Amino acid sequence: MIPFTDEELMNPVRNVIDKIRPSLALDGGDISFLTVKNGTIYVQLQGACVGCSSSGNTLKYGVERQLRMDIHPELVVINVPHGMEHQIDSL
Repeated sequence: MIPFTDEELMNPVRNVIDKIRPSLALDGGDISFLTVKNGTIYVQLQGACVGCSSSGNTLKYGVERQLRMDIHPELVVINVPHGMEHQIDSL
């Protein structure tokens, strides 16, 4: 059980995403933080990360790993496909 509300997670998650962003930019990619719902973090990979065969590893071993180390070990990250930003509840 994550001991934080979604609202309490917003700023710490933004800070971690901002810390990760330069690493993605080195390969022409980017990441956009969308929201937190029920302790799940929704992001959207952008730039060269879209459609990249390594994007799953980037999410799991880059983004999610850093969030778990910096905030809480039970956090989960989900990439929202482009065009589905307003349908997060259905993911």
